Order: sequence, then structure tokens, then C-alpha cells
Amino acid sequence: MDTFLDFEDCIRDSPAFRQSLDKCESDMSELESRVEKVMKLCGQMVDAGQNYTSCNQLFLCALSEFTAYHKSDGVILNCLRQFNQGLQEMIQFQTMLFDQTQRAISQQLTNLLSQFVPQIRETRREFVRIGDDLDSAVVKNAQVSRHKPVDAERATHLLLATRKCYQHFALDYCLQDASGEAVIVCNPSDGGTIQGYLFKRSRKKNKTWKRCWFSTENNQLIYLKSHKEQPVVLFDDLRLCAVKSLDVIDRRFCFELLSVQKCCVLQADSEELKSAWMNAVQGCIDMAYRDQVTDQNTQVKVSSAPVSIPDPPSHPPALGVALSGRGNQHCCDCGEAEPRWASVNLGITMCIECSGIHRSLGVHLSKVRSLTLDSWEPEQLKLLCVLGNEVINGIYEREAADVLQKPSAGSPRQDKEQWIRSKYVEKRFVARHPDGPDADALKLRARQRLYSASVSGDLVAMAEALAEGAEINWNNNEQEGRTALIGSAIGGSLLACEFLLQNGANVNHRDQRGQGALHAAATYGHTGQVCLLLKRGANQYAADEKGNDPLSIAIETAHADIVTLLRMARMNEEMRDSEGFFGSVGDDETFQDIFRDFSNMASHDPEKLTRRPFIRSSEEEQQDEEEKN
Repeated sequence: MDTFLDFEDCIRDSPAFRQSLDKCESDMSELESRVEKVMKLCGQMVDAGQNYTSCNQLFLCALSEFTAYHKSDGVILNCLRQFNQGLQEMIQFQTMLFDQTQRAISQQLTNLLSQFVPQIRETRREFVRIGDDLDSAVVKNAQVSRHKPVDAERATHLLLATRKCYQHFALDYCLQDASGEAVIVCNPSDGGTIQGYLFKRSRKKNKTWKRCWFSTENNQLIYLKSHKEQPVVLFDDLRLCAVKSLDVIDRRFCFELLSVQKCCVLQADSEELKSAWMNAVQGCIDMAYRDQVTDQNTQVKVSSAPVSIPDPPSHPPALGVALSGRGNQHCCDCGEAEPRWASVNLGITMCIECSGIHRSLGVHLSKVRSLTLDSWEPEQLKLLCVLGNEVINGIYEREAADVLQKPSAGSPRQDKEQWIRSKYVEKRFVARHPDGPDADALKLRARQRLYSASVSGDLVAMAEALAEGAEINWNNNEQEGRTALIGSAIGGSLLACEFLLQNGANVNHRDQRGQGALHAAATYGHTGQVCLLLKRGANQYAADEKGNDPLSIAIETAHADIVTLLRMARMNEEMRDSEGFFGSVGDDETFQDIFRDFSNMASHDPEKLTRRPFIRSSEEEQQDEEEKN
């Protein structure tokens, strides 16, 4: 019996532990059968030995009588006595041997079979029983609705108590002890690899859930339905996946993995385990991307050695532009050199470890993207250059020296996480005004500052206003209920519009006159903003209180480029809707090319988008007259 149980696997109740346990139990059954065989043969040997000893004793008695018959012959008498004495000693040794054999082997093995083996069987029965109870408790905890907090709390307590009892029995079965928390294996140093139990929802039957053992391995997500089956690859390449929390279904602690081909809904046993899984899977994704970039750089160096080719650029285009911003050559939060990640809405660059922490904050606080692997639009890169680490740190770290010490590149991850959460979530280092107005007045001033800065296109002032607590979708009643996004559409700053949209501005909010940002951009002739707003999902059919949509406003104000854009967008949408039922759904390539040209021109050469008068044809004028009549 050479199988050993890993007590860490025992605590996790992993498939590896179950396989080892099956092997141990199989070895135990084989041992029991062999012990019974040894006991049986030992008993037979002792019985035969005792019969042999009895026969020897009878032989000695007969020999003694024979010796007495020759007592007159000294030579024969002496020989018979020596033989009798030797045989007597041999019989004594044999008696001792059989007695010791019975005590050392037969009695000990009998105790093993009569005491220890039944005790092991009883422990196993309790282990199996409490294991069934744990499965029931896990299923009940998973099925409780998030809208029933009392039932959820009761199910959680029952699960914790049952799991603790199960771990006690499991370790008692393996001669150890444990606590009552669910255990997963997570190794941050290995790209966030993780393994443990999760519920998996069936893709064919939404109400069917099965508890499986999941693990990340070689940039894949793998699961086992049971320890007796072969592992199944759920996602071949985690780089093609996205992970997000799923709070719209009835079950608690759910998250979703999505790829181009499929999606999968998984459920953990608690909120802590759900967060651990999401962070670990995202860490695997980030690590896979980083490894891919390293491999590509290595291949370029190796392949370029023997061949004479022009020197490649030192950085990918997006990375080179981003690093040109003030302070962007080092991570905004820990100072590590050559950052490869950025937050689009904050306008900062960061290292991969800090990017993982930023991802855990949620996209409402930080939208993290890779500067080497993701595609970037011109206006997004300009945000990184206009704002950048130096400007943002001047806002979010203004009073940091008096509160907390900033971590360095070599600081532990927990120190970096504490710093980032204090900086962006709690905003502990943003300048306060203890001697100024009260909190409500301070918030109102931040809102008004955001609106005025959006109109003027002052990105730094906009970032400061948001850091001080201004709501991104606040309605300015002094300006007919306009939001900051509508103000930026009036002012004409493309970067201000993009900054607000990245930070959660409602692209379709309308003021008291029923006009939104797209109406304002069409009214004031800002072609670049019309492009941007259409890309971000602005409703081009929304009519104001007078019944005018953005296209009719552009025609009335005679902005030729905007009329062209809006008509092309409308034509493309109508074409897509009509083809969607019969054929493939997709945007018209001509429209995409025109749209891309306008967008690039707005970002790089805005002076070329000068106002050109829109001349309506006689047919259009006649149609307008007929509609009026």
C-alpha cells in the first residue's frame, strides 16, 4: 500500500484527492483480504504445531519408560537421557514459537480486523453521509434567489456549518483537522492559475446546473464532471474571452465567460470565491497576452539577425503615442518603467500588475486596455497625451503625502491595491476645502465646473471636477437641463466629448427642449462630434419638441458634411435591418470607409472640416413644400 493522501487536496476535496481516496480504499480492501488469508494459515499452522508438540510429548513419555528399562546399562542410559533432554528443549522452543506466533500475529491481526477496520468503515460511512449532506447544502445555497436575503443567509450559514463538519470528517478519515471555509487553489505568481468547484449552467437547459471541478491550465479553462471522467476543455484560448459579473439572473454569485464562439455561466459558493475566480481568470488572460508579446519580440530578434531588413519601430504605434504623454513612461500608480496598459477613461498608463487591480475596480471606475494588443481610436490616444500620468496624479495625489506612502514597483500587491483603491475609489488624496462651503455647495460647484469646462473643452478642469464628485449626467437647470455632454457638443471639443463618453455620459440624454448631444453637434456644425456620437450609439431619429431630428437640423443649418454623414448612417441602418432577416448582418463597407475618413479627419485635420453650405435640389424643396401644405 504505497498511496499517500495529500491533506491540502483533502481540504479542497479535489478530483486528485478523490482518486487517491479510491486507490487507498481499494488498497485497504486488498489488505483486508490478505490479512484474513494470513490469519487463516497462521491458525492452521498453530493448530498443526500444537498437535506436533503433543505427539512429541507422548514420544518423550514413551522414551522415558524405555530409558527406565535400561537403567542398569550406564552407557545406554546416558545416551537416552541426553537425547531426551535435547528433544525436551526443542519442544519447549516450539511451544514458545507457536505461542509467540499466536500472540504477535494472530491476536494482532484479529484486533485489526475486529476493531480498526470496522472503525475505518464507520468513519467512511459518516464521511459519505456528510458528503451527501454537503452536496445538498451546496445545491440549496446555489438555488436561493438573490431577492430573498433571509433565505440566502440561512442557506449560507447551513453551507458553512456543513462544509466545516465535512472537512472535519474528511480529515478525521485522513487523520487531520480543518476549518469551515471553502478552499480554492490560486497562484498569482503563475498568471493567476486557479482550481476549485463551481456550478456550470447547461447551455441547452438554463435551469440545469452541475457542480464540476474547474482549473486554468496552459491558457485554457478545463473542467471535470467527476474524478472518474476525463477533463473537458471549455475554452481553448482565454485570450479570446472576457469575464464579467452576472447580476441579472436569479442565482447569486454568478459570473460569465464570453468568447466569439460561446458563453458560459458559472456560479461560486460565495461572493469572495466569485471575486477570486474573476480576478484569477482575468489574471490568466493578462498573463497570456504578456507572454504572447514576449514571444513575438523574441521571434523578431531571432529572425532579424541573419537577414538585412530595415529596423522596426521601437514601439507599436499606440504604445509610442501613449508614452509620449507627460509622465506616461512610468506606471501612474507604482512607477514601474515601460508600462504597456492604460485606462481609457482616466487617461493614464500603468503596468500589468496595477492594470489587474484597476480591472477589479469595475469599468465604471477604470476601463483598462492593452497598448500593444488592443486597437485604439485617435481621440482615445489623444486623451492619454493631453491628460496623462502627470496631470492625473496632480489631481488624485495632491494630498497623498500626508495620508499614505505611495508604493513602488517592487511593493507587495496588497500595498498597491490599497493605494489604488484609496486613490480612485475613496479619493482620499483629492484636495479638500475644509474652510470652504459645505458639502452640498461643494458638489454643486463641482457640477457647474464640469459643465463649464466641458463647453470650453478644458480637460484638466473636467478631470478635477469628476475627482471632486461631480455627477457625469447632472442636469444643469440653468442651461435648460443640459448635461456636460450636450455642453461639450455645443462647445465643439472632440476630446471633451470623448472623455465624458468614456466616463459614462448618457449619449441619448435630452434637455428640456428635447435636444441631445447629436442635435447640438448638428446645430453647431461639429462634424467630428457627429461621427463620434454616432459611433457611440446616439439615436439619429430622436426628435425635439419641434419635431426636428438631427438630420433635419443639419439640412436647415446647411452643414453639408453632417448631412452626408447622417444620411449615410441612416441608409446603412435601414440596409442592415432589411438584410438581417434574409442574409448576413453587417455594415456597408462604403459607409464604414466614409465614416472612418471623417473620424480620422476630425482627429488629425479638423481644419479641413470647414463649414460648407448644403444646397438642396429642386425636388427636395418641392417635397418640403408639399409636406408643409
